[in-house]
Amino acid sequence: MRCVQCGSFKDKVLDSRMSKDGTTIRRRRECIQCTYRYTTYEQIERTELRVVKRDGMREAINREKLRNGLIKACEKRPVSMDRIDRAVDEILTELHKDHVSEVPSSVIGAKVMDKLHQVDPVAYVRYVSVYRQFEDVGEFIREIQSLEHRAARDPMQRRLFKE
Repeated sequence: MRCVQCGSFKDKVLDSRMSKDGTTIRRRRECIQCTYRYTTYEQIERTELRVVKRDGMREAINREKLRNGLIKACEKRPVSMDRIDRAVDEILTELHKDHVSEVPSSVIGAKVMDKLHQVDPVAYVRYVSVYRQFEDVGEFIREIQSLEHRAARDPMQRRLFKE
C-alpha cells in the first residue's frame, strides 16, 4: 500500500478489525519511512451486475435506486431505515449468488416483492400496484385477497385487515 503522505510502499499493519456485517476488514497502517498513520479497507471484489431493462437496454445495477424504491413503498409505515438497508443488502446478495453478470429487471422486481412481503404487507401492496401498473380498484382487491389467502395458510403471518 502506498503512503498518502510520502509515497513509500513500505508500511506495517498496526491493527485489523472485521466490520459488523463481516464483509469488510479495516486495517490501521503506519508508513515505515515517515511514520504517517492511515486506514485502509479491504473487501471482496464482486463482478458488476447489470440490469436488462424491459426495452432491452442494459445498465449497471444502482443500489440507491433499489433503496429509494423500497423507501417509497415503506413511506409512513413502521419500517426502519436499518431494515430497508438490510433488505437491499439481502436482495443484492441473492442476485450475486446466482453468478450471472446480467439480471432481467423482472427478476429484481420479483425479489423486491418477496422481500417487501416479508417486511410489511402494505408496502408490498404499494410496490406491486406500481410494479404491475394496476389500473383499477379490482386489481388492488384481488392482490389483497391473495395476501389474505397466503396469510390464512401461514399461521405465523399477521392479519392485514381486521374484519
